[in-house]
Amino acid sequence: MQMYEEVIPGREKKFAKRRTSEPVREDADSAAQTAELALDVWWQAIQSRDRRFDGRFFVAAVTTRVYCRPSCPMPFAKANNIALYPSAAAAETAGFRPCLRCRPETSPATPAWLGTSAVISRALRLIREGALNEDGVEQLAERLGIGARQLRRLFVQHLGASPVQIASTHRVHFARNLIEETDLPMSAVAMNAGFKSIRQFNHTLKSTFGHAPTELRASRTDYPGDQSSSGLEIRLSYRPPLNWPALLSFLRFRATPGVEEVTSDAYRRTIETGNGTGLIEVKLDDEKLCLVVRIELSDYAGLMSVVERVRRIFDLGADPMVVTQHLSGSSVLKALVNEQPGIRVPGAWDGFELSISAILSRYAGIRQSVPLMAKLASEFGMPIETRFPGLARLFPRPEALRRAELSRIGIRKEWARPIRVLSQAISSGRLGFESSRSLAETISRFCAVPGIDEDIAQYIAMRACGEPDACPLVCIGLVGRTSTQPFQRGISSVLASSEKWRPWKAYGVMHVWTATERSA
Repeated sequence: MQMYEEVIPGREKKFAKRRTSEPVREDADSAAQTAELALDVWWQAIQSRDRRFDGRFFVAAVTTRVYCRPSCPMPFAKANNIALYPSAAAAETAGFRPCLRCRPETSPATPAWLGTSAVISRALRLIREGALNEDGVEQLAERLGIGARQLRRLFVQHLGASPVQIASTHRVHFARNLIEETDLPMSAVAMNAGFKSIRQFNHTLKSTFGHAPTELRASRTDYPGDQSSSGLEIRLSYRPPLNWPALLSFLRFRATPGVEEVTSDAYRRTIETGNGTGLIEVKLDDEKLCLVVRIELSDYAGLMSVVERVRRIFDLGADPMVVTQHLSGSSVLKALVNEQPGIRVPGAWDGFELSISAILSRYAGIRQSVPLMAKLASEFGMPIETRFPGLARLFPRPEALRRAELSRIGIRKEWARPIRVLSQAISSGRLGFESSRSLAETISRFCAVPGIDEDIAQYIAMRACGEPDACPLVCIGLVGRTSTQPFQRGISSVLASSEKWRPWKAYGVMHVWTATERSA
């Protein structure tokens, strides 16, 4: 591993910093420069134990061979014995083990790629969904439309580790999360984390943490222990700030009765994954900077996919510091960003469900679409039993709606056509919600469905595909309002300035929506 020492301006101290080449620019308006931290800022983050920097970089002690979060409460090594890494995988590839005190492997996902490489961002989504559990890097690169060699180069350049190393790190730390926070048998932990055998599982955890899986479970100290209710409880970290009230408000306004339930402090919904059905419940623990997710399923196969979907619903991979710095340069958004820090872009559990909601919202209006979605679930969705009386249905699958008589529940003929065509396209596999496609390609593919215009496609791209530069205004409920507050020149001023928000248009839209709802 090549390293070099760099003197921090104004300080007679040295850090060892991993050598990286000049980033590849995929967009002239890339926000990569805002994502790069100067070495003196790193030093200040370490000195202040600033938790906002957790996951942005990792601090490794070359003497103890342990790496930490910047906010670790333990004293750090001397400056000339510290190495900085852009990802946990890079630190572990260099031979460092995670600190047992600050648990750096549980910090929010590394945002080193944000605004720098759209290819890397899509590849990371696929890896977190288990793309490399069965297939290899060549298949992953093919899904992304580039060569395997180029993909490996981009990963090393932006994250300091190869795709396989990133996937292995994600797999082993997800396994540790299950070991310490659940009572799942070790065989189930290994399977859900994507290991191919118990032997591989035991060897990998032993080499990474220095302890066998059974030793890790025996040593857990903060295990919640309250298993009076069914299900598994998992904690998902986020990078502060997180505007939890705004997230719940957005989801509550669009929740499908019978399928979703949003209270003043929690989000719940019915889910189906693999052979299992059940529900998820998500609450905030703002002291520990995490979301507490209770998962109740009849079959826990595919647990990694469930956790990744929850991350996407609440946009836990976002880096508010980078987004805020960029959007603050807009005269339209500056005040809004300062008033409402930590705004996220809500994702969706199921892309098909979200798309149907978008179609009905576009043609019937958001308020009228909610009872129509409830009727769809009640009439065509599968009933299930949960411990919440208000959650008793799964949203219907595409196969159930492709030939359904929708007029009997009040859906007009002109609204029903795009629903049926979309259902047919998705059930046949001709259309999907792949993370590997670009924003332009996603919009083009969905606009090919009769009745789906660009705004609907933008909304689908923003919430179902996680595109940070998508910019829907009609489906989000902004266009058509009679009130122009808090924008004196109306929504047209928002449209005129939105190009300056790139590559974070979706976050700009959410700031505008939040401000408009507060002023209504």
